[in-house]
Amino acid sequence: MSDLTREETEALIQEVLEVYPENAKKDRAKHLTVNDQEVEQSKKCITSNRKSLPGVMTIRGCAYAGSKGVVWGPIKDMIHISHGPGGCGQYSRAGRRNYYVGTTGINTFGTMNFTSDFQEKDIVFGGDKKLSKIMTEIEQLFPLNKGITVQSECPIGLIGDDIEAVSKKTSAEIEKPVVPVRCEGFRGVSQSLGHHIANDAVRDWVLHNRDGDTSFEATDYDVTIIGDYNIGGDAWSSRTLLEEMGLRVIAQWSGDGTLAEMENTPKAKLNLLHCYRSMNYISRHMEEKYGIPWMEYNFFGPTKIEESLRKIAAFFDETIQANTEKVIEKYKLEYEAVIVKYRPRLEGKRVMLYVGGLRPRHIIGAYEDLGMEVVGTGYEFAHNDDYDRTIKEMGNATLIYDDVTGYEFEEFVKKVKPDLIGSGIKEKYIFQKMGIPFRQMHSWDYSGPYHGYDGFAIFARDMDMTLNNPCWNKIQAPWLKGEEEAEAAAAGA
Repeated sequence: MSDLTREETEALIQEVLEVYPENAKKDRAKHLTVNDQEVEQSKKCITSNRKSLPGVMTIRGCAYAGSKGVVWGPIKDMIHISHGPGGCGQYSRAGRRNYYVGTTGINTFGTMNFTSDFQEKDIVFGGDKKLSKIMTEIEQLFPLNKGITVQSECPIGLIGDDIEAVSKKTSAEIEKPVVPVRCEGFRGVSQSLGHHIANDAVRDWVLHNRDGDTSFEATDYDVTIIGDYNIGGDAWSSRTLLEEMGLRVIAQWSGDGTLAEMENTPKAKLNLLHCYRSMNYISRHMEEKYGIPWMEYNFFGPTKIEESLRKIAAFFDETIQANTEKVIEKYKLEYEAVIVKYRPRLEGKRVMLYVGGLRPRHIIGAYEDLGMEVVGTGYEFAHNDDYDRTIKEMGNATLIYDDVTGYEFEEFVKKVKPDLIGSGIKEKYIFQKMGIPFRQMHSWDYSGPYHGYDGFAIFARDMDMTLNNPCWNKIQAPWLKGEEEAEAAAAGA
């Protein structure tokens, strides 16, 4: 368990808040709390999904990032136009390592940057004609694309480009779906609204396209993987386990996903949701319109994998349930060997997390399988239903922080002194320079996959490789250096 008691953790939060002016202190106090597993609703102890304080460093992204960078961008056989200045498209291109199968520029386009590259004249005169011309050129240059999305950036909402009208007109001309997505970056408080907007665009422009199609041959074992972005091959690892159970995965999106798979999703018997935050909206819609049930699953670490496999199998018949037990037994020796190898090297190590999506709670079990303890966790853009799910995963008296500022995170780390931090690229080099082992947990620090039993072996190796790297003996955290100097001064006196 964490070294800090509940009272000490509460005192730490108050100490960190003292630097703020009174109004800012009151606001930030609502976003920091001490975990209490007896609390049923997180809204009683923490506030989320609120605007970040002006002037305070936030690590959030924008609505455009949530739509183009997360939900739509990995759909591999569609071309996604970043409609606005060139920088947004370039920054969101290929950064998340959404692996896919295909030939880039021929039938897959995920790592390419298509942008309307707004200049000053486009702001003044509008970009509708430019957008129409771009889509005509795309159809000439890349005829095997299955459709186009228009991902609008901030200037589009400000100048009033009618991307819906242009999309409808172009769709009729090229006889392919053209999806306008009103995901201007300034919308909402974070990338979370971008997820919702993207889900609504899927609902309104794509999901119903094959409602009358009777050519699809359905089975009783058809499932989908939703909200897995195939970071480093995650979705492939998940798909392997589901197919070994005897299920047929008829769609996975967005990672390595296609337009046809999205259109076929309403024919599934069960939607399996990995990233709740980004795809719960479309899952709820399909449940309401098509009667398709959905459930969350967690394929990080053998304990959670086993729980999830059995939970999924319980929806199906005894054949699937028997196959599931065989799958669990098949991998038992493999993951036990991983634990035997790495747990002695990682036992008792303490981790602090600060990530987006599902990771702040989903990966807790994988760390615990290795004997590690998560002593602090938080989300960049969570809603309270995310924290409702997190409370039960965390130990009592541990830190929970929402939209944590750079200052707060650093101060918490200095006081808690974790052995490892798992967060994003914006935090990585700060903490490494402070002498603290760090894993970039948005895109697995260029490793992966981390899902599934095979992924657990890679996860364990990476945590060991990071924590037990001898380089940390050569780097000293500033507060440790200060303590040693004070001790030396006291000894000299």
